[in-house]
Amino acid sequence: MGGRALETSTAKKKTKIPQNGTVVETKSGFKYEYSPAPESKSIVKIKPRYELFINGRFTKPIAGKYFKTINPSTGEPLSEVAEAGANDVDLAVKAARNAYDKTWSKISAKDRGRYLYRIARILQERAREFAVLESLDNGKPIKESRDVDIPLAAAHFFYHAGWTDKLNYAFPGAKISALGVAGQVIPWNFPLLMAAWKIAPSLATGNTVVLKPAETTPLTALLLCEIFQQAELPDGVVNIITGAGATGASLVSHGDVNKVAFTGSTEVGKKIASAIAGTNKRITLELGGKSANIVFEDAALDQAVEGVVQGIFFNQGHVCCAGSRALVEESISEVFIKKLKRRMQQLRIGDPLDKNTDIGAINSFEQLEKIKELVEVGKSEGDFFEPNTRLPSKGYFHKPCFFNNVSAAATISRVEVFGPVLSVQTFRTPQEAITKANDTPYGLAAGIWSEKGSKVHEVASKLKAGVVWANTYNKFDPTAPFGGYYESGFGREGGIHGLSAYLEIK
Repeated sequence: MGGRALETSTAKKKTKIPQNGTVVETKSGFKYEYSPAPESKSIVKIKPRYELFINGRFTKPIAGKYFKTINPSTGEPLSEVAEAGANDVDLAVKAARNAYDKTWSKISAKDRGRYLYRIARILQERAREFAVLESLDNGKPIKESRDVDIPLAAAHFFYHAGWTDKLNYAFPGAKISALGVAGQVIPWNFPLLMAAWKIAPSLATGNTVVLKPAETTPLTALLLCEIFQQAELPDGVVNIITGAGATGASLVSHGDVNKVAFTGSTEVGKKIASAIAGTNKRITLELGGKSANIVFEDAALDQAVEGVVQGIFFNQGHVCCAGSRALVEESISEVFIKKLKRRMQQLRIGDPLDKNTDIGAINSFEQLEKIKELVEVGKSEGDFFEPNTRLPSKGYFHKPCFFNNVSAAATISRVEVFGPVLSVQTFRTPQEAITKANDTPYGLAAGIWSEKGSKVHEVASKLKAGVVWANTYNKFDPTAPFGGYYESGFGREGGIHGLSAYLEIK
């Protein structure tokens, strides 16, 4: 709340009103509201039209087709973006192959590292610009873009820059070589971070790249192309093509792509796996999830509530590993629900560029409609709660909500909503918690909340999840591998494990 507080008397009680804020009277008393603190849009210059990035330069699509990218917080267009057809995809793959054969495979590992370091440093220098653009195009709060997405994206380039000349130490006694051309398709929930997540290890291991960002969030990937130019990355080493599903299908099925990396829905992941079956292409898939936070009675309860809230609501639920299920020990369930409701009442929903906003916009109208449909189904399956927060009058917004006392068979407990929707169940024993946490077709992540280290390790060893956090949630590091089981995909990204996915190891 900045500013000096003024005292005022009411018939009920004396309260303090922030001089530059507002006070709202509610049933429970007075609630302070922060004054707006928007980040300036002028920090980033959005072009009216963006072209494809092929062979080191921006290129018009052969068919001359473009589509609009929308600001989800207003529903208004931000820019026009080129739509790549099959011929454009072929040009991009040929550029990547030519760069691999003639340039990238010929330079030294140390030089590859220098390029990656240069990219990382420039990204840090332009971090504020990228953060604003990410929030405009994606809808996530600026404090998430600023404090999580952009720093982590730079960290991935820094980390993998350090590996370029040390790969023989990562795989001692083995003969290693790059695969060639990597075709990469990324989602809309972490546009820049997912681009860095895939481009950095590919370049570090000596491969070249053709990447397709999601059609609803292409702008930060295209701005990243300017950094590649600024860093003087050799032409064709990274190519970025924009478009929808048909563009991605052309890329993964292209005969001269050696490696496919995909992050997105399980449905699309299955189609990709089927499309490349019988080929020699290598593949990693990071797909959906229905991850559980297990809260034991000996947990630091306020900390656990905050972790659950951050794991599902602060990112609008737009995370494949979002903690969309809470399994709470029965003895503390009433207290947990009471604290959860109170915390949710405090969440601020609104302009993603406002530094006080906790929950921004849903990325697209289509995703918002999907969330609404599943919430309506859930209302017949459990006790529904949402805070009495007012939503903005325009844009794609949804209140955070949860369903209590739902069964393991309920739709809301099994289907990935990909929105700010939580389901809550109880358990009595650690084994019951483990059984319920594993009772899902997914296996991407989980969280354990307990002050007993032995209990945390025992439970974690029995969870079918690629990542298990203890007394925290949604914390990422480029040195740690990330990936899942079952319908959450296969393969790992990050760390040494992630390097191996881009190498031929003999």
